[in-house]
Amino acid sequence: MRTFNWAILGPGKIARKFAQDLALVPQARLHAVASRSLSKAQAFAADFGAAHAVGSYEELLAVPDIDAVYIATPHSEHHAHALLCLRAGLPVLCEKAFAQNAGQAQEMIAVAQAGGVFLMEAFWTRFFPAVAQALALVAAGHIGEVKHLVADFGFATPYQPASRLFDPALAGGSLLDIGVYPLFISQLFLGVPHAVGAVATPAPTGVDLNCAVSLAYPSGATASLFSTIAADTDNRCVLYGTKGKLQLLGRFHAPTGVQVQLTGEEPQVFPSPTPGLGYHLEAAHVQQCLAQGLAESPLLPLAFSLQLMQQLDAVRRQIGLRYPGE
Repeated sequence: MRTFNWAILGPGKIARKFAQDLALVPQARLHAVASRSLSKAQAFAADFGAAHAVGSYEELLAVPDIDAVYIATPHSEHHAHALLCLRAGLPVLCEKAFAQNAGQAQEMIAVAQAGGVFLMEAFWTRFFPAVAQALALVAAGHIGEVKHLVADFGFATPYQPASRLFDPALAGGSLLDIGVYPLFISQLFLGVPHAVGAVATPAPTGVDLNCAVSLAYPSGATASLFSTIAADTDNRCVLYGTKGKLQLLGRFHAPTGVQVQLTGEEPQVFPSPTPGLGYHLEAAHVQQCLAQGLAESPLLPLAFSLQLMQQLDAVRRQIGLRYPGE
């Protein structure tokens, strides 16, 4: 098999984790790094053995032999940077949230489909073995009919108005950064809700500090979701069914296994350890898709990512959060 050449656009914290995990993917290597700062790109490339480093995103398009681009810039930039690469015919793995809003996501998808270029949201959670195991158990009726799902994701971070998390111009706040995880997991297990309710506590900059979401589904199930950048939470996901409950073990967005407890019985644990941080799983999946000539992922199709963005938009309408330029 040939070596698969990855490029990273936006060498920040999450890109460093992705680059670290690429070492776990067979026939994968970091080939190029693009940053607005040439010195930053060169330092990142040196750390991970990339052959090319460029000081603008546009210059990346001239680097030869790129097989896919991992976009890891702030949420507000995903749309522009994905379009830049897609229009140049470069396959794209774009960090979540996929875009700033559903309109941007629709344009990204339209450009990818018109050009026959691969595009996928970098929702690494989807590719953990524990998630596949949980989906199989629920689909087999192991806990009966799912009636309710709870999921939370929160961490405490100091208030810094100019930081990515608090800057409205960078689409900051808890919702797009981490609230997207509870929404993702609820959509994965329960589908698209028919009713959305949400409340939030704003930070002084206007972005959401806390966000609580209630969802109702055509099946009769409901969900309670929460995100915050003001407190550490359990980062837990539990599904409650008519026969028992299922919990994703560890931090649910990077689960280490599944626990099932049927009513009146002892819990059963299904461990599912994953080497590395878990980012290699999505990278390997992208390589498999491209090797098969696919333009989108069968496990994480573009329609799913668009529906998720539409939910994020619905929540933002409920809490009155608009980003500059919308």
